Amino acid sequence: MFPSVEARDAMIAGGMERGVLDSMDRLDELTRDPAEGGPEASVVVVDISMSLDGYVSAPGVDLEHGLGVGGEPLHAWVTDGRTPRDAEILHRSFTDTGAVIMGRRTFDIVDGPHGWNDEVGYGHDQDQTSAPPVFVVTHSRPGKVRLGDRFRFVTEGLDSAVEQARAAACGKEVVIMGGGATAHQFLRAGLVDVLRIHLAPIILGGGTPLFPEGMPESLRLEPLASVSTPAAEHLTYRVLK
Repeated sequence: MFPSVEARDAMIAGGMERGVLDSMDRLDELTRDPAEGGPEASVVVVDISMSLDGYVSAPGVDLEHGLGVGGEPLHAWVTDGRTPRDAEILHRSFTDTGAVIMGRRTFDIVDGPHGWNDEVGYGHDQDQTSAPPVFVVTHSRPGKVRLGDRFRFVTEGLDSAVEQARAAACGKEVVIMGGGATAHQFLRAGLVDVLRIHLAPIILGGGTPLFPEGMPESLRLEPLASVSTPAAEHLTYRVLK
């Protein structure tokens, strides 16, 4: 459980940087006791990188340009711009994830010829032998899957995807990694507990927005953590329901 506001502020004042939550960073306040709640204990997290003007990919997304043409700086905190703090955030996110949900468009990219491989996958260069299962929300199962052992396909809708992912996560986080349209659908359906945005210092001027037209009139959020690095502002919010 998170401590009281007063206790949290005291830890921060005593030198504990906001966002470095140690054993609390599993967001225990948002979960049920696993002994009581079973698979429902898993927190559902949208975890996504975004530009300052609200885009999660640049224009021109295709199998070769998964982030669009010119969108690579969105993931600089994961790749060539990664600092030790970014590396810690990436590793903690990877180890805290029990299952992943993605949309069909993201699957087509990561399973494509320029996508994931034995060394690179969820969590980028984390140990892929420990990678969590990935649930793909789709209308129909693809005929051919290059990395077939990593993916499970859900054709019954968003609620079923969350139910199956929670069962596989065994109390760890269920992470919705994208794309932007899929994250938006889960947010709009009220299925998200936590929104984790890695805000990159870039303005794209166009592309895929995380919050397109059609979002509810308001999405109320409670700040939980904020960590700043040269490559990104790592922001974590509770979605208030």
